[in-house]
Amino acid sequence: MPSKNSLSKYDWQYIISGFFLISFFIFTDLIRVFDKDFFYYVPRLISNQPYRIFTSILVHADLNHLLSNLGGIIITRYFLMRLGIKSRFFYLKFILICSFLNFFIIWVYEKILSYFFNVYLNYAALGFSGIIYALFGFLLLSSFYGKNYFLGKQISLKSNFEIQKMSKTICLIGLIFSFLPGVSLLGHISGFISGCFLFLI
Repeated sequence: MPSKNSLSKYDWQYIISGFFLISFFIFTDLIRVFDKDFFYYVPRLISNQPYRIFTSILVHADLNHLLSNLGGIIITRYFLMRLGIKSRFFYLKFILICSFLNFFIIWVYEKILSYFFNVYLNYAALGFSGIIYALFGFLLLSSFYGKNYFLGKQISLKSNFEIQKMSKTICLIGLIFSFLPGVSLLGHISGFISGCFLFLI
C-alpha cells in the first residue's frame, strides 16, 4: 500500500486536478484573460452551451472558494491513501463521470419543479465542491464496506474505522455549511448523491 504521507505513483491525478483549478483561477481572476461568465453552470444556457457542465467545476467565486476546494482535494487524497487506493486514473475518471451525473440529477430536479410546480430556477453555479461532496459520499461508504472495483477496474479500497469517523464528521459539517447564504445546497446534495450512486455501481 502506498504511504499516506509521501508522494506515490498515484499522486499525479491529484496534482493535475489542483493544477487545472489554480490555472483557471489565474486566468479568470488574476490576469483576467477569460470572463468567468462564459464558464458558469446556468440552466437556461446548457442546451446550447453544454461545455458549461464541465467548465463550471473549474472556476471559483474567489480565493477562499478555491482554497477550500484545494483543501478538499488534499483531504480526499489522504482518505484514499488510507483506504489503500490502487489506481492511477480513479480520481480523474471519477471527476469526469461525476460532472455529468451531477448535471443529470440537477436537471431532473429542475424538470420536476417546472413540470409539477411551474417553478423555473434561474441561477449560476460554479466550483469544485460538488465533486468534493461526491467523493466524500463515495469515501464514506467505502470506509464502511470497502470497494474493490470501480467501473470494472481494480481500486482495492479497504474498510477503515478511523476514516469512517472522520468522513462522518466532515459530511455533517459539510451539510451544515451547505445551508449558509451563497452556498449551493443543491450542488452539494446532488454531488453527495452522485458519489453514493457511483459507489453502488
